[in-house]
Amino acid sequence: MNVDVRTEVLIRRPVAEVAAYAADPDHAPDWYVNISSVEWCTPRPLAVGTRVAFVAQFLGRRIAYTYEIAELVPGERLVMGTAEGPFPMRTTYTWEAAEGGTRMTLRNSGAPSGFGALTAPLMAAAMRRANRKDLAALTSILEA
Repeated sequence: MNVDVRTEVLIRRPVAEVAAYAADPDHAPDWYVNISSVEWCTPRPLAVGTRVAFVAQFLGRRIAYTYEIAELVPGERLVMGTAEGPFPMRTTYTWEAAEGGTRMTLRNSGAPSGFGALTAPLMAAAMRRANRKDLAALTSILEA
């Protein structure tokens, strides 16, 4: 079973500001509830092909994974996929002007295998809860 979780939020800040902050991997531990560390595997700046390693806690387990940037349109869209980790995952951020601020959409999709495939519904629900918390934290930081 595939996992496909889409969450969005309205942040009352300009698109350029929201996108620049959210797309910077160094800020991930500040607004992603589960991410504890980030390490650049390739030189800065962020670009297609950049690889960034993350360590996180998810469903009570420590997981380490590496994302590779697949698409980057500054201020509009960032797409990254796991190059290493427990199961293939693709994360997409989009930003658009809306209602005096920025509508940010966070989408996680993937196809877990083995035991992960059996727990996909539980995983999707946990991801949805975590994404809501993450976007709330991002909103709080940027609107402060």
